Amino acid sequence: MVQEKGMAVAERIYSIMENGDGRAGVAFQISITVLIILNILFVIIETEPSIHTLYGAHMEAFATVSLIIFAGEYILRLSLYRHKMGSRRFALIRFAVSPMMIVDLIVILPLLLPFFGVDTRLIRILRLLRLFSVFKLARMSDAMSEFAIVLRSRASDFALAFCIFFIVLILASSFMYYIERDAQPDVFYSIPASMWWGIVTLTTIGYGDTVPVTPIGKAIGAGVAILGIAVYAVPTGIIATSFNEYRRNKKGDRCPHCGKNIGFR
Repeated sequence: MVQEKGMAVAERIYSIMENGDGRAGVAFQISITVLIILNILFVIIETEPSIHTLYGAHMEAFATVSLIIFAGEYILRLSLYRHKMGSRRFALIRFAVSPMMIVDLIVILPLLLPFFGVDTRLIRILRLLRLFSVFKLARMSDAMSEFAIVLRSRASDFALAFCIFFIVLILASSFMYYIERDAQPDVFYSIPASMWWGIVTLTTIGYGDTVPVTPIGKAIGAGVAILGIAVYAVPTGIIATSFNEYRRNKKGDRCPHCGKNIGFR
């Protein structure tokens, strides 16, 4: 009887933390969201010397308390999942190495490292890992969760798009190196150096610090800039199509032949 009550309580807490069920779930998600936003805000504003001089100690104390709360949340999630799955150790290991749990672990690393004798100066730098807490918002946001699902479902397509981008980058940078190296030996002195121009041009940023000066180089540069728009269009189209498909299937589209709900793959 006591064990059944314990199971029920554990399942209730797990449901509150994972699904945000009921008022307690909403309150928990709002509290964690506010804590995450404040941590990100403090990481940013504490770099202002005047603010750090006045409130640095307070913000450091807040950071420590936040990390303790995040660590407690991490341990509680592991404990509740272990309670839920029983003796299935491999299921617990898979849960522990899931993307969101890894993010949780990265966030609390600055709290754990002092126990391993890590230099305090390094720990101050690693406090920037609190910025990873922004990814914790994925648990609190349906839109971010949907985005993660879409990315996972189209991972092979994104990998192909990245390969195409990388191939175009290598070819464009190599051609530009051989064309421009005589005219600008201090700028296009190697293919890796030319890749900076390639990345800036393909992403259509165009800083202007590295540009071709020969007629052939300018012609190739113009072509690469236009090609960069097409390269960007591929992943954008994949994301848009995948979101539409996900939303359509989420509404419960059914197969006209068997009547079963068509899930998102």
